[in-house]
Amino acid sequence: AVIRLCFCFICMWGSLGEVRYSAPEEMQRGSVIGNVARDLGIDVTELVRRNAQVVAEGSRQFCELSSETGSLLLSERMDREELCVQSAPCVLQFQLLLENPLKIQDINDHAPVFSKKEIILEIGESTPVGTIFLLDTATDPDVGLNSLQSYSLKPTDNFALKQHSRSDGSKYAEMVLQSVLDREKQSAHSLILTAIDGGDPPRSGTVKIVITVLDANDNAPIFTETLYKSTVAENAVKGTLITKVSASDADEGYNGNVTYSFTHMGEDAAHLFQINAATGDVTLTGNLDYETVQQYELNLQAKDPWGLTGASKLVVDVVDANDNSPFITMTSFSGKIQEDSPPGTVVALISIQDLDSGKNGQVRLGLEQSTPFTIKPSPRKYYTLVTDAPLDREKASSFNLTLVASDEGSPSLFSKRTISLDITDINDNAPAFSQREYKTYIFENNSPGVSLLTLQATDPDSGQNARIAYYLVDTDVNGSPISTYFSINADNGIIHAVRSFDYEQMKAFKIHVRAQDGGSPPLGSNATVLINVQDQNDNAPQVLYPVQSGASVVAEIVPRSADVGYLVTKVVAVDVDSGQNAWLSYKLQKATDRALFEVGVQNGEIRTVRQVTDKDAVKQRLTVVVEDNGQPSRSATVNVNVAVADSFPEVLSEFTDFTHDKEYNNNLTFYLVLALAAVSFLFITCLVVIVSVKIYRWRQSQLYYKSNLPVIPYYPPRYADTVGTGTLQHAYNYEVYRTTDSRRSDCKFVRPNVLMVDPNCTLTVQRAPSDKNMLDELDSPVEVR
Repeated sequence: AVIRLCFCFICMWGSLGEVRYSAPEEMQRGSVIGNVARDLGIDVTELVRRNAQVVAEGSRQFCELSSETGSLLLSERMDREELCVQSAPCVLQFQLLLENPLKIQDINDHAPVFSKKEIILEIGESTPVGTIFLLDTATDPDVGLNSLQSYSLKPTDNFALKQHSRSDGSKYAEMVLQSVLDREKQSAHSLILTAIDGGDPPRSGTVKIVITVLDANDNAPIFTETLYKSTVAENAVKGTLITKVSASDADEGYNGNVTYSFTHMGEDAAHLFQINAATGDVTLTGNLDYETVQQYELNLQAKDPWGLTGASKLVVDVVDANDNSPFITMTSFSGKIQEDSPPGTVVALISIQDLDSGKNGQVRLGLEQSTPFTIKPSPRKYYTLVTDAPLDREKASSFNLTLVASDEGSPSLFSKRTISLDITDINDNAPAFSQREYKTYIFENNSPGVSLLTLQATDPDSGQNARIAYYLVDTDVNGSPISTYFSINADNGIIHAVRSFDYEQMKAFKIHVRAQDGGSPPLGSNATVLINVQDQNDNAPQVLYPVQSGASVVAEIVPRSADVGYLVTKVVAVDVDSGQNAWLSYKLQKATDRALFEVGVQNGEIRTVRQVTDKDAVKQRLTVVVEDNGQPSRSATVNVNVAVADSFPEVLSEFTDFTHDKEYNNNLTFYLVLALAAVSFLFITCLVVIVSVKIYRWRQSQLYYKSNLPVIPYYPPRYADTVGTGTLQHAYNYEVYRTTDSRRSDCKFVRPNVLMVDPNCTLTVQRAPSDKNMLDELDSPVEVR
């Protein structure tokens, strides 16, 4: 018997010739049928350069082309009775396809896809280790290595993943419980099932598995068979009973009730089959298509009321019927096109085939939606997909094109195929910040390397054109480069402090950041960052008065006639911090007599809280603590010496004890001689002063002879103040009230006497000049500042 081979030679846009060969059946593989290159007048090097290949109309490829000699070789044994039965003549058609300029190759343009976004499982806590749970099967329209290759499951703390292959080579996975579940510890688990293809780079799809752990139930339902098999005709009507499945549960009563269901059905089977939950009857609910799927594997599940399940499998073989529709083959398609491609650029070469004959096998191809692409016909049922308008990736980064192939039969049969076309990017957009100016702050005394702010720019481009790097614009701060103060992570835009800052030295920074993409040429933009340094409580208060000196002791004199509220002195302190860190408060820590003095919390004034008596000791020592309002607070301590006396000899008799608190000198003779001389001098001086005071008091009593109010001398303390610190009042107000006869009286304010004693017991009396303020002529109060 002889088989005739009709061999056609085609290129991208036209047929160049046709040759016919005859060959006997049962020829050995590798036999030469004819020299195509010679018969069609094609140079052998042209076949190699244009990647020539033989394409058969059908699923079996009987011939192959030798690129070295241009001969057509037999690659598979041919049986006339098997191929043509009783038809005469027996003709097989082949096509020689030359690429000009496209290369025909399959690409990994589809990722595995699960039929559901989420798989919900209910598992009892007493489920034994090793229990198998069937998982949803992902689909991938790619072929070969680009199709689905493996699954992965994360996390794997309680579950492991097993992968299996079906007879048709497709992959499916099972989840195995590998550790006992405890509902009281964790009532739910969330896993991610990933399906991965074998493309380069690989693509993947995921589905979330939500597992609810149910309370204990001893026995799970068990199917009577581990595998059910059934057959059904392709043209079977809806409602046809396919088979009946059953399962038993060893539990009794309510726990023994079993319901049946399908698990993890694919999209191709979900609308075709239905199972009765109570009886286990499996019926047909859709139309089958043998040319699409010849066999269905349905996962069966039997579940008791408490969630324990038993699993089995139902294999349904579909018996073929004559109802073929056209099908679309992407002969050459890269899945990508650059956005600056001009109109008319070829995107794909498409082949349309229909197993029917006559008008039923004559097909048309078109696009279902309106897109900037169009279909152009080519000879021998080939079509080209070309651009029809300019493209812009930033407006539309991809297109899902639905190809519709329909035949001319009555009624017409058609098929659709959706392809994804990605628009590749060019660098036509610069990175942009969300705002032109950013503000942030940092506390002083920070640790070097601390992060301050994250800047983020966006670029509508993609890939390397959208890969943004961040840089600091070179500027100087106090003569030093900005890089000695701050750094920025080029990848994520995080600004770090290079050094520790001091608020008292530098309070603010202004830096410029540039974002630049990785395009060629690169594009970029700038943003300004204002960084404010915030104060911390890193400085303790400093006491300005009284001055603490090791060379001498300062003592404040309080007359025994001092009344309640007498101002002894004022503690003056400052804090170089700012804000509440510089708010100072004063408190009395220690005192010789706590019942005699108090310290103003806000102003630091030391006043008497009761009347001074003769029983009070002459020597009084106060310890005042000055504390700021920072967190944590810082403090300073000052000692204030007070002498309670009306005369200098009385002070001198007790005053030597102050110096003994500071220093002790073993040379007793020297100090005795020095003390004798000082006492002699002071005795004479005090005698003169006492006489003067007595005369002065007598004159004052004569001036105020008509007033019944007692006259108490008032000696304001000597104190120091600083301007601009915010811790002191700049003036003290004193109100003086006069009697009805005071117009003839004189009012004089006398500065306090400050007694300075050095370690050698040398007494120095400093008297400030008196304030000369005259009273108003009216009887209204007078304010003296």
